[in-house]
Amino acid sequence: MDKRMTATEAVARIEDGMTVGIGGWGPRRKPMALVREILRSGAKDLTVVSYGGADVGMLCAAGRVKKLVFAFVSLDFIPLEPYFRQARQSGSIDVMEIDEGMMRLGLRAASRGVHFIPTEVGLGTDIITRSPELKVIDSPYDDKEWVAMPALNLDVALIHADRADARGVCQIAGPDHYMDDWFARAATTTIVSCDELVDTAYFNDPEQARKVFWERAATQAVVEIPGGAHPSSCSPLYGFDVPHYKAYAATAKEGGIDAYFEQFLGEDEQDYQQRVGGLDAIRAIELPVY
Repeated sequence: MDKRMTATEAVARIEDGMTVGIGGWGPRRKPMALVREILRSGAKDLTVVSYGGADVGMLCAAGRVKKLVFAFVSLDFIPLEPYFRQARQSGSIDVMEIDEGMMRLGLRAASRGVHFIPTEVGLGTDIITRSPELKVIDSPYDDKEWVAMPALNLDVALIHADRADARGVCQIAGPDHYMDDWFARAATTTIVSCDELVDTAYFNDPEQARKVFWERAATQAVVEIPGGAHPSSCSPLYGFDVPHYKAYAATAKEGGIDAYFEQFLGEDEQDYQQRVGGLDAIRAIELPVY
C-alpha cells in the first residue's frame, strides 16, 4: 500500500475536537512542518497530548487548543515555553499535567486497548488532587493503593522521522526515539513526516532495519518534508535552531504570535523554509553538545 501524501492531504484528516498526539521531545524532532500545516488549516478545539515544545506553544497561541495533556512544555535553554506560559496563566486552556512516565503508561494503555495501567507514580502528590481524570484504586490482591493511569487514546498522532518508505516503515537514526513508537500505536491515524523518502530495499540492511521502532501497519500517512522538524532538531541530520527559537520567544513579549506568523509561517512549507534561510541552512545547524 502506498501511503504517501502531501502535508495538506494528511492534515486534512484532523477534524475539530480531535485528540492529537505530537511526538518528539521539547525542541527535539518535532513534526513542526505538520504543526505549521495545522496552523494554516482551520482545525480547532483540539486536545493535544505532547512532551511539549514550540508545537504546543504555537497551537495554544493560535487558539487551536481546548485541552492540553502534558508532562512538560519547554525549549530546554528557555525552560518554560513562553506561549504555553501565557495560555496556562490566563486559564485559556484546560490541562491535565502528569509525570513523563505516566504519559508513557497512558499511551501504552491506549495501544493495548485497555482502559488504564496501574502505577505508584503520583501517589501522595498534587498530580492526583489537581487531575480529576486520575483515580486511586485498591489492589485486589493486597492492601496497596495504585494510581489508575487512563488510556490516552489518540485520534491522530503526528511524528517526524529521519527516513520512511512509501509503505510506512519509519526510521529514527538519532540517539533516542523518545515515546514516538507509543504515540504511533496509540492513534487511530498516524501521520509521519520524514526528511527522506527511501526505497523499501533500504531496510533490507539490518543496520538500517534495527532503527525501525514501530510496525508499518501503525502508520497511515507518509509525507516527505526535508527539514520538516525545524526549528527543532532531527539528530543526526541537524540541530535545533537556537537563534530562531530566541526570536520566536521574544515575540511573546513584544509583537505577539501574529508577528511571528507574519514573518515566518508563509503559504506552505517551501515558503516557510525560504524565510528561514533554506534547506541548506537548516541542515547546516550544528547538533547541540551536552
